[in-house]
Amino acid sequence: MLKFPLLLLRLRNELWFAWKLLRDRRSPWAAKVAVVAAVAYVLCPVDFVFDWFPVLGWLDDAVVAMLLLKLASRLLPAPLRETLRAEAARRASLQG
Repeated sequence: MLKFPLLLLRLRNELWFAWKLLRDRRSPWAAKVAVVAAVAYVLCPVDFVFDWFPVLGWLDDAVVAMLLLKLASRLLPAPLRETLRAEAARRASLQG
């Protein structure tokens, strides 16, 4: 049960990282497209597994979004990735 708060913290960090990536001019367009695709997939009503299946529907959204965010992270140059991760972690820690 103690893992759930850590999961929420990680999610908050990833959301801030995605936001920072989208807003930074130095981010390559391919990384930005991957982030937008992750958001679009989560919000899109057409999924691989429909959301009305209690857990599987949400799980496939999470997995696809996570994979797209990982891809976006790997498309960034290493120094920029570390800078954005540090900024996102600092911002997430200020929020609570």
